Amino acid sequence: MSVQLSMKPYTIDDAPLNKFHLKITALTFGANFSDGYALGIIGMALSLIGPQMNLSPIWSGLIGSSALIGIFFGSLLLGGLSDRIGRQKIFLANFVVIAIASFLQFFVQDPMTLFILRILIGVALGGDYAIGSTLLAEFAPRKNRGFLLSFLCVMWTVGYVVSNLVGYYLLKTGPDSWRWMLASAAIPAVIVLLMRIGTPESPRWLISKGRVEEARGIVKKYIGSQAELDETRLDHSAKTYRFQDLFGKQLWKRTAFGSLFYVCQVIPYFAIYTFLPDILARMGFEETFLMDTFLNLFLLVGSIAGLWFTEKYSRRSFTINTFIVLTISLLVLTLLPAGSHIAAITIFCLFTVVMAAASNLTLIYPAELYPTEIRGSGVGVVTAVSRVGSAVGTFLLPVTVSSMGLTPSMIGMTIVLLIGTIVSIAWAPETKSLALDDTIHYH
Repeated sequence: MSVQLSMKPYTIDDAPLNKFHLKITALTFGANFSDGYALGIIGMALSLIGPQMNLSPIWSGLIGSSALIGIFFGSLLLGGLSDRIGRQKIFLANFVVIAIASFLQFFVQDPMTLFILRILIGVALGGDYAIGSTLLAEFAPRKNRGFLLSFLCVMWTVGYVVSNLVGYYLLKTGPDSWRWMLASAAIPAVIVLLMRIGTPESPRWLISKGRVEEARGIVKKYIGSQAELDETRLDHSAKTYRFQDLFGKQLWKRTAFGSLFYVCQVIPYFAIYTFLPDILARMGFEETFLMDTFLNLFLLVGSIAGLWFTEKYSRRSFTINTFIVLTISLLVLTLLPAGSHIAAITIFCLFTVVMAAASNLTLIYPAELYPTEIRGSGVGVVTAVSRVGSAVGTFLLPVTVSSMGLTPSMIGMTIVLLIGTIVSIAWAPETKSLALDDTIHYH
């Protein structure tokens, strides 16, 4: 009986998890680790760059948000391009740019040059956000799709935490240690670049372009000898999508939900944790580095816990409930009286764990919202909108804190989370149990 079952044909959606699935997941980790590392290390580096270059709050905000600005353009432009020329080429080229631009940060002499280099890093990372999660989703079996995609968020958090540890170690080496901090991002980028050589094209994309035999060959080689394409659902002649269809009658609600849910997650995440040492100092904590490291470890705990929550709960319930907890906990944290350090750190830890766990959804939902023909564009738009919000939030936080104080700034973040709660209750779909190409039919 077991021999007969093993010889039974299966589709990509129902394929057993194999070594290739783990490899393509590991290769996609690269962007998330590098993004977490790049965004984490800049917070530490700015503490040295600011005094050395006499940065104003405006320049600190611009450099702190520069990679996020680049991610906006990269995810929007390269995500759409991947629907036209394929996933694999851009998947490889992104890390050529990241490696070179990261290395060149070592030699910068002025804030404008650093800003431009980090924009370029962000462009490549943005393209990889759109294309990496798309490529992984198009290879992943349905029952493992959520787990594999959410693991990308874990690696973002690992990159972020590692950057803080590296930054703290390098901080002791002198006033120019920020150059080594920023240039160190080239090391993981080169490793990822070398590992990605030989990555196959998405068979779902190939068949959407009518290249059925190429798609069939990739499926047989990488998914299994008994694997086959469900060509009735992937019929490339059945439906042609254009970019503007993302905002048309059939797809506008998906685009609106994906964009708003994502942006309401990342605005408080990036703003708060990019400037966490300053926020902790304003809250009255003296050992800000120790507290920063402590909370970063809770980010890692939360992202790992999110893997279990992703498997345990539906997409919709997980999204709504985490937004509710985040909104209430940040409001309570903001309104605590001065000197309530034990209560403050307890609530901050809860907020951190839930925020990290919920962030796993940002790399699951977008890829499940759109059909293959326009998935890269859709994920790109959703990611781009999220990075506009996170860039604005990261830019404005040091400005508003210095001009208005911490409490009004944190209340603003709470309002953002409340909007995310309302949007999720109104529009969050359930996509967990659907085959990837069936997500077009959910209501």
